[in-house]
Amino acid sequence: MTAVRTYAIGDIHGSLEKLRSLLALCERDADGAAMRFAFVGDYIDRGPDSRGVIECLMALQTQHDVVALMGNHEAMALAAIENSLDVGTWLREGGDATLRSFGVANPYQLPRAHVDWLSSRRMTYDDGLRLFVHAGVDPEKALGAQDDDDLLWIREPFLSDARDYGRLIVHGHTPTSNGQPDVRSNRVNIDTGAVFGYALTAAVFTDDHVSPLAFVQASE
Repeated sequence: MTAVRTYAIGDIHGSLEKLRSLLALCERDADGAAMRFAFVGDYIDRGPDSRGVIECLMALQTQHDVVALMGNHEAMALAAIENSLDVGTWLREGGDATLRSFGVANPYQLPRAHVDWLSSRRMTYDDGLRLFVHAGVDPEKALGAQDDDDLLWIREPFLSDARDYGRLIVHGHTPTSNGQPDVRSNRVNIDTGAVFGYALTAAVFTDDHVSPLAFVQASE
């Protein structure tokens, strides 16, 4: 039986055309094999079509095995809706682009179905070999004892830490400077800055090999 291929996709930030192109490239790469998509969050904000990205992922879930994690930008939007974060703070972090994509003036007017989808995102996905997460993990804590804030926001000391976590950490959140994934012995960063003009990246995994087999990228 052909092994399932997992396509882990980095931060999208409203880059709908790149997402559509990348999904088509992943389908071609799988060539009929069973597929799973694992998205590491940040679907909205900054880019031109946050609404389109959410609706694309909602539709994709009806066709494929999809894991779509929470990113810090989804968390900020939800906090703004719930009044636990100043709306202006979210707008300055790219939320203004999200509101424009929905054609609404404030976060309270976002459609209920889309808000419910955002709020139902999980923090991590562990496939037994890899831990998929938005930002990373606190190196001083066990994987099962992580704080949500770190899972969503951490950079250092995680990015500089070389310890073995017992899982390969697959993450985004910190855009690479050259538009290419950053592959380390203990982690893989797949945020290649799609919203900043670089490609949107998918790392290809199977269950018989921990590290990525390959990368698929869509530049437009």
